[in-house]
Amino acid sequence: MFVALIRRFVVVAVAVPLAIAGARKLGDVVEARRGPNRVSNVLRQGAAFLQGFRPAKKRR
Repeated sequence: MFVALIRRFVVVAVAVPLAIAGARKLGDVVEARRGPNRVSNVLRQGAAFLQGFRPAKKRR
C-alpha cells in the first residue's frame, strides 16, 4: 500500500511537468508552422490549466 502511494506520487511529480512542457512545445511548433489556430490555442490553454495545479515557486 505504501509503495503504491510512493509510486503514484513519483509518476505525478514527473509526468505532470513533462506533460505541461510537451503541450507548450507542441503548441509552439504547430503555431510556427500553421500560424495561430484552434489546435495551438487548445494546447496552450491546456498547459496553462495544468500549470495551475502546481504550486508556484517561492521567491526569496
